[in-house]
Amino acid sequence: MFLKHSEIEPASVLHVLKRAAASARAIPPAFPLDGTVAVNPFLGQLNEDLPHAAARLARVAGVRLTAARTELAAKVKAGVITDDDLAAALWFSTSPVKPVDLALLKAKLATESPAQQALPTVADLAAKVTGTDWPAVISRSFGLWAAGHFDRGQAFWTPAPALGAFAAWRAWATHDMTPEIAGLSCFCAHVAAAPDTSECAVLRAATALDLTEDAAETAFHRLLMDLGGWSQHARWLSWQAEMAGGLDETLTDLLAIRLIWDEALLAHFPELADEWHRTVAAHAAPIAPTADQVLDAILQDAAERAYQRQLSGMLAKPKRVIERSAVQAAFCIDVRSEVFRRAFEAQSPEIETIGFAGFFGLPLAHKVQGTDLARAHLPALLTPAITTSSHGDAATEDEFRIAARATRAWGRFRQAAVSSFAFVEAAGPLYGWQLVKDALGLGAKGLTPALAPHVVGGLTAAQKADTAAAVLRAMSLTTGHARLVLLLGHGAQMTNNPHESAYHCGACCGQTGEVSARVLATLLNDPETRRGLSERGLELQNDTLFMAGLHDTVTDDITLYLDGTETDHGADIAQAQKWLKAAGVMARKERALRLPGATPQTIAARALNWAEVRPEWGLAGCAGFIAASRGVTSGSDFQGRTFLHNYDWKADKDFSTLELIMTAPVVVASWINLQYYGSAVASSAFGGGNKLIHNVVGGIGVLQGNGGILRPGQPWQTIHDGDKIMHDPLRLSVMIEAPKEAIIDILDRHPQVRALFDNGWLHLFVLDNGHVAARYQTGLTWIKMQNPVEAT
Repeated sequence: MFLKHSEIEPASVLHVLKRAAASARAIPPAFPLDGTVAVNPFLGQLNEDLPHAAARLARVAGVRLTAARTELAAKVKAGVITDDDLAAALWFSTSPVKPVDLALLKAKLATESPAQQALPTVADLAAKVTGTDWPAVISRSFGLWAAGHFDRGQAFWTPAPALGAFAAWRAWATHDMTPEIAGLSCFCAHVAAAPDTSECAVLRAATALDLTEDAAETAFHRLLMDLGGWSQHARWLSWQAEMAGGLDETLTDLLAIRLIWDEALLAHFPELADEWHRTVAAHAAPIAPTADQVLDAILQDAAERAYQRQLSGMLAKPKRVIERSAVQAAFCIDVRSEVFRRAFEAQSPEIETIGFAGFFGLPLAHKVQGTDLARAHLPALLTPAITTSSHGDAATEDEFRIAARATRAWGRFRQAAVSSFAFVEAAGPLYGWQLVKDALGLGAKGLTPALAPHVVGGLTAAQKADTAAAVLRAMSLTTGHARLVLLLGHGAQMTNNPHESAYHCGACCGQTGEVSARVLATLLNDPETRRGLSERGLELQNDTLFMAGLHDTVTDDITLYLDGTETDHGADIAQAQKWLKAAGVMARKERALRLPGATPQTIAARALNWAEVRPEWGLAGCAGFIAASRGVTSGSDFQGRTFLHNYDWKADKDFSTLELIMTAPVVVASWINLQYYGSAVASSAFGGGNKLIHNVVGGIGVLQGNGGILRPGQPWQTIHDGDKIMHDPLRLSVMIEAPKEAIIDILDRHPQVRALFDNGWLHLFVLDNGHVAARYQTGLTWIKMQNPVEAT
């Protein structure tokens, strides 16, 4: 017999709902496919260190959070990880269950850590008793409903579009006979008798399942993890609502749905009660890492210290720069640009490159031609303040929209429930040539330039000057401007890849950097802007021209946009294009060595191949972030693994630029790094699965196969070449050339950023004159480095 809401103690109601809210916050958001943003999958565990997060996620998801011990032991045997690295990591650990000395630590390398097993749900227990795979039944039934309910335009018909998730599911589930066919009789009636609200349903189910206050949080977390990417999509919906100052209850709705399943199964199979009560007791136990989890965390730290030694050894004293470069090129800090920047600088000593976040400091939301939907072109943590558009004049826009509507109507006719059958029979053969072209890579359009963007409503003279001054100071580009300054965003050309936006600019919310680069170039070339800059203490030489461009990270081609600016820089542009073309050749030669089956000549063709699962490696391998003058890093080969951000602390009088770097680019880079990390070490929970059997659902994400849970994160082919893993899972090492006191002040004012470093999700170092001078440890304190090259 179930208790009514009014029969539950008020204190219990409050505690259960608090635990439900806490479990929801433990879930990371998953952005949809049209604007994929890499997200830290451990966002809900920022206030725990790695061993405790490992213990929690082992309980609720059955995953480990470090590289396999055999892989780390192999690094020790090969000398990559030294005894000094192991000893330093062992000393740094504060766990009471860590090995007592280095000898015992090394002795344990020969043993593999035990496989992790999540605590069972009622569905897991029922599967053992009945022989029916209840977790699969739930996954498939729930997935069928969720694919329709959350659809973002892929489907023609959306069931119950006006209802919330819980109400819509109840309407669906009361007519879904799948559970009853599988053996769960009266499930439809059970759903019909459920409370009308998700909160009441959570309370009723928690009572029926005898969940104590201590057990509820991880028990709820376990069920949300059981829903895979669907719960992460719901967390994205709440994230969007919170960014807009609102609330969204979808994640609570999904928790209620999943609880109702277990509630019904326990009522139907009462013989599970004893085993379930033991599980509840295990959920109630405090989160405590095992000795093996602590040991693996120590080994993981040692591997990262080994990389930090390598990274610090590539730094140098700042080199003297030439008085005025022929060309300056500002690239996104994306690790893929590091390869191209080296190749570009190799063409001439008169070339200088700059690293900056790919949205170029502009808080834009952009409307592409043919739509009034404004998409964010800035980091997901920020809110747009400027709206831009690529709409043409009224006549051109109307013509474009009419053509687009006709194309959509034709597409709907081809796929409609009735007409699709006749269409295939009648018109199918006519598409033979199109299929041949696509198979030969002749049908792809590539990264087609849009109409020149403009600011909707324009900016005042003061707004232009203030925006330009803020961007130039943030880029440390206040003096010494070349005659030609290139602003190069990036994007990725590929065919038949649902994860395409994941290869675009993370700082542009999964869009290319074209719009941001073109808007900034137009702004900085505006005479009104330049007059205002002079009034603000910044001088741009009269002959300096800013030109936007786009780096295609698949082909390493650069497209430049003049955008109607009349200039006498023809010779400068022509020379820059020659250098860029030569740099592209060099970059492709380097990248071809790592891509399976690639040669420098065939790399570009990968962008057109609709069967290519690895058009490029994306940000696989990312492990370092350096904010310093380019002189500290130029001439070194960082192997496309390091985010390089230009920063001159001496020109940053109030350290506002440092604050921006630590709260935006560093955080975005950490999200990228930790998503790749999570996809590598915990692929069953945070990885995107196998590309070969992906099916796109609802424009949201992908399923592995034809049903079940959504798979967020990086697909396996993104981090693995078929023989070995290509992303070495290492937490990001951040090195900043700035006074320690300024860094501490920023951390003290931004607790979420501080938590990343205090709990070891990121490593932080201070650079002084090109050398590692100090290492951050918890509690806003530093350890002075005895030997600058040994970052241990």
